[in-house]
Amino acid sequence: MLFSSPTFLFLFLPVALALGLALPRALRNSALFLASLVFYAWGEPRVALVMLASIAVNWALALWVEAQGGRARAPLALALVFNLGLLGFYKYWDFFWDNLAALGLPVPAFAAASVSLPIGISFFTFQALSYVIDVRRGEGRAQRNPLDFGLYIALFPQLIAGPIVRYRDVAAQLAERTLSTAKFASGVRRFAVGLGKKVLVANVCAETAKTIFALDTASLDAGTAWLGALCYTAQIYFDFSGYSDMAIGLGRMLAFEFLENFDFPYIARSVTEFWRRWHISLSSWFRDYLYIPLGGNRGGSARTYFNLLAVFFLCGLWHGAAWNFVVWGLFHGAFLVLERVVRGSARERAGWLGWPYTFAVVVSGWVLFNASSLEHALAFLRAMYGFGSGDGLAVHAGLYLDPLLAFVLAAAALGSTPWLPALARWRAARRSRGEDGLDRGLELAALALPVLLLALSAARLSAGTFNPFIYFRF
Repeated sequence: MLFSSPTFLFLFLPVALALGLALPRALRNSALFLASLVFYAWGEPRVALVMLASIAVNWALALWVEAQGGRARAPLALALVFNLGLLGFYKYWDFFWDNLAALGLPVPAFAAASVSLPIGISFFTFQALSYVIDVRRGEGRAQRNPLDFGLYIALFPQLIAGPIVRYRDVAAQLAERTLSTAKFASGVRRFAVGLGKKVLVANVCAETAKTIFALDTASLDAGTAWLGALCYTAQIYFDFSGYSDMAIGLGRMLAFEFLENFDFPYIARSVTEFWRRWHISLSSWFRDYLYIPLGGNRGGSARTYFNLLAVFFLCGLWHGAAWNFVVWGLFHGAFLVLERVVRGSARERAGWLGWPYTFAVVVSGWVLFNASSLEHALAFLRAMYGFGSGDGLAVHAGLYLDPLLAFVLAAAALGSTPWLPALARWRAARRSRGEDGLDRGLELAALALPVLLLALSAARLSAGTFNPFIYFRF
């Protein structure tokens, strides 16, 4: 079930909100847990068994870890084996055997059985693993109530697309959270913005991106290739950040507060800065649970470079079971290493040139991420940078850049910059000086915008427009 589907918006969400808000406090967590299981199992009930197994095993292992205190090596090892084994089996089974076959090695008959990927398994597996590790580190207490722990893992707002929520960030909210009209209204506004990002921007860009990436790369000229890459660049940001906005908004409606997951990554002036702004919950997860345990930057330059490449190799593999994802991860890792080699003073001297360099790296990386194969990605990149064979006659950007897409891309460019936070700061400064002449109009606009976004999004969804789900690989 997608947040941007009519079933969710007009059936599931009203029922879930009623359960989460109207029931007595003692019943809310249990009701939300059951509702979250229904949300996850919608359309494929058997995948809920995988999640239930994860919940049961990690709940028990954390209690064992806490009981053993500093001696908790065996339960921690079991947690690593179980969670990584679960992720490896469901996500990389086909990938592993396909690569063995490609190498000409014998493949057993049972390997022919295809394993379907439970949606969101990468997110809830990382949440469960971080919970057990934090209990082992003494950074949190094990949850005694299995239903409350189950709600932490299965809570539907952030289940299928993140952000990756740490248990310590919501532990107090699971036990006690305060509902308020102001928080609910803020959640509705945030959800409306996220839905608008997904339906009105990401989905429109997705149609053109899908069309251009499906073209024969031999026919691509640079303009068409860049248009496809820029459309996908807008699609993945507004889709992913839109889902994060919706998750944060839904959480607020239910009196939960989730941490921010995006901070305008496309204004970054280095790849290092980009990863501080993009998918923050994933970046910080890899930093805290992999990069630092590997030694971080404490073992000298060579060790630091190795750690960065190892982290981004696994980051790429986490995103999907295909070599183009691995190359995408190593591509970003290589630029992070390069930026450490080129020290800060040199980067500062680059000044404004840091932005076009970073944006070109990120857009090129998205080609690796979105292409159907590594060969496809490399051919697409050759076309982007003028080494393709397309002549721009039979296939050119004008065939795909209609007025609607041009308008949406312009809106995406504006929406990728922090002009709204800047406007909020400007309003706060005016109020501090007693200048409030424009405030009433701005407040009316702020009230009208979510209503308009919800209405336009609902209209597009009811028309059955293209509504892809980008997280099926995760």
